[in-house]
Amino acid sequence: MTNPKAPTTKQTGNKGEQLTVSFLKRNGYTILERNWFYNKAEIDIIAQKEDFVVFIEVKTRSKKDYFSEEIGDLVSTGQQKRIVNAGHHYIVQRDLDCEARFDLVLILIDGNSFTIEHIEEAFYPTL
Repeated sequence: MTNPKAPTTKQTGNKGEQLTVSFLKRNGYTILERNWFYNKAEIDIIAQKEDFVVFIEVKTRSKKDYFSEEIGDLVSTGQQKRIVNAGHHYIVQRDLDCEARFDLVLILIDGNSFTIEHIEEAFYPTL
């Protein structure tokens, strides 16, 4: 039987994204968008730091679901391509003149505590 008070996957994901936003702000990022969609791609967070626009995928796990996957398993090749395509569209749509970066933030929530790992340039645009 499941615990009726246990957070849902969506609630855990939302909490992870909010923790990521706070983390990024503390580290000098300006948040431009959250949960931004283009076609079938969702970019969890779009931020800016210096001359970079940063497209951030957030993966949140509870202690029992500890991260054991490689980045390619966390963000599939197809998902990476969709995020890169959406990021390209975002830059063109807003006529931005800046470098782009695709980051991954891993959040491990264990009760009331959490850890954050920010992986800059977790994946790259491919042709």
